[in-house]
Amino acid sequence: MKTLVFILCLGLFQTVYADTFDDGWEAYKRGDYKTAFGLWQRLAEQGHADAQHNLGVMFEKGLGVRQDYKEAIKWYHKGAEQGRSDTQTNLGVMYQKGLGVPRDYDAAIEWYRKAAESGNAMAQINLGFMYDRGLGVQQDYKEATKWYRKSAEQGFAEAQINLGSMYENGQGVAQDDIQAYAWFTLATLQGYDIAKTSLNQLATKMTSEQIDQAQTLARDWADRYNKE
Repeated sequence: MKTLVFILCLGLFQTVYADTFDDGWEAYKRGDYKTAFGLWQRLAEQGHADAQHNLGVMFEKGLGVRQDYKEAIKWYHKGAEQGRSDTQTNLGVMYQKGLGVPRDYDAAIEWYRKAAESGNAMAQINLGFMYDRGLGVQQDYKEATKWYRKSAEQGFAEAQINLGSMYENGQGVAQDDIQAYAWFTLATLQGYDIAKTSLNQLATKMTSEQIDQAQTLARDWADRYNKE
């Protein structure tokens, strides 16, 4: 059975715009969300994209303020329109899930694509997922594989799992157990149990020589990506 991972990007963004932003970050780390919210709100209203992103996260999670998806959408839009790729990814998730707005796969894909084309690994796996499942686009395994690979090559474990699944099932690429095993191995090295399960299942139908080839391939990739 094919296992896929979809990523919800919700992290706060830390910057050094000004003492006010740093004060907000320190308050957030202390768990003083109301103070952090107040400090970042002033910056967000002045047009700081990083503060706008963080405000969106706080409204989405209900940190220091009542949870309000519509307000989260408002602030994500402001940050996303300034080119903040993490914010574009979060906005895409909101549209995909229908949080604060009607579900809109076209809008989700638009924002994922903007972030993915700028190199955001989370957006790349999410865009790949849309093509994989045919959400808002015609199902296209080759296009899904393309975006999974871009994310996986940045060391993103969830994308490595999905790319391994594509190779295991021969979807968008020629079926290749060695490639699948190698990608699952990279994700397993990052502590992902779901990848370890897939790895063990795949090993039952591979020869020891094939497993050795896959492990060598995974080591080579790990060395290359760590250098990059």
